[in-house]
Amino acid sequence: MDVIKDWLIKLGLGEAAAAFGVRVLAVVVMLGVACIAYIIAKRFLLRIVKKLVERSKTIWDDILLKRKVFNRFSYFAPALVVYCMAPFVLSGSTAAINTLQLAAKIYMVIVGLLVFDSFLNSVVDIYRTFEFSQKIPIRGFVQGAKIILFVLAGIVILAMIMGKSPVILLGGFGAMMAVFMLIFKDSILGFVAGIQLSANRMIHIGDWIEMPKYSADGDVIDVALTTVKVQNWDKTIATIPTYALISDSFKNWRGMSESGGRRIKRAIYIDMSSVKFCTEQMLEKFKKIKYISEYIERKIEEIREHNLAAGVDESELVNGRHLTNIGTFRAYVVAYLRNHPKIHQEMTFLVRHLEPTPNGLPIQIYVFSNDQVWANYEAIQADIFDHILAVIPKFELRIFQNPTGADLQSLAHPVNA
Repeated sequence: MDVIKDWLIKLGLGEAAAAFGVRVLAVVVMLGVACIAYIIAKRFLLRIVKKLVERSKTIWDDILLKRKVFNRFSYFAPALVVYCMAPFVLSGSTAAINTLQLAAKIYMVIVGLLVFDSFLNSVVDIYRTFEFSQKIPIRGFVQGAKIILFVLAGIVILAMIMGKSPVILLGGFGAMMAVFMLIFKDSILGFVAGIQLSANRMIHIGDWIEMPKYSADGDVIDVALTTVKVQNWDKTIATIPTYALISDSFKNWRGMSESGGRRIKRAIYIDMSSVKFCTEQMLEKFKKIKYISEYIERKIEEIREHNLAAGVDESELVNGRHLTNIGTFRAYVVAYLRNHPKIHQEMTFLVRHLEPTPNGLPIQIYVFSNDQVWANYEAIQADIFDHILAVIPKFELRIFQNPTGADLQSLAHPVNA
């Protein structure tokens, strides 16, 4: 720099003008070197890293490259050049050197923050490649770590500008805690809720949950720091505050998914006026039904022996024991479901009477299908009740149904025989 200064003075420039010219030239050179360093890091070193990543068989380095972790590292190059060359370029001007180096350090802190942000995003992506990530999501924790990282970076930058130690600022940070708690209330509550959700395994990505308060009924697709996203069955997205899953109630269908069965619970209402004892003709007809032929023969023999032992006068059906069409129908439904390939035989299995109502006698079917897929489950359920509704008249029973307009019209205008 002194040689260049003397050369400028020999060209006829004054000493002050020569010194200024040398300084400007030095700054230009420094900026040029910084640009060259950036180009080398961006176009050459980064290309080498990309080729190494492409040759590697591991997945994590591909994720780091995709999240631009290596790309953001290249931003350090020009700042390092400026920081190192500032004492030579601005020699003799301590204030200018300190200012330029301070700007370079602040820039490097910001770049380091961006690198860590990309790295944490990569950690989430890498974690999601493991199967257990669905059960213990960490995105909420990572977002909490990001908030802490950004706050610390802000304190470091503020300390650098003020020329104070970051420890001193951290000491006074406690006095500002109330303000920060007010500003970041949702984030703090979400972070605490995320810890509770993960520790107690209350919710996983992929779980089917219901929370009517937030119009949520579908699969969990994301568990973040402050929100949980649910994709409803109509493909809309419901957003639930993470803390609400701790403070409010919701239904998680994971137990059903893991059980291997899905409940079918539905009742058929029988017209009670059609319930009666079975006659000999009815019993002969029932014996031809595959699922209950053995049941009918066994019951007839059992009832005959009981009535003989009790000396029952069988001239009246009301005396002793006799089969009824409703009881035989229940036995048929049980046998039909026991032979149904889509019914889970190891789970709760009930075909029962409920309390009679003004709408008839409810016969409730309470079983589990062995297929949990919604569309398949509905098809299985419909197939079962299609068959049962069609077979009821075979037992001389009637389904209860309120009179329709056609029924009333037929009463008003009876058809002549």
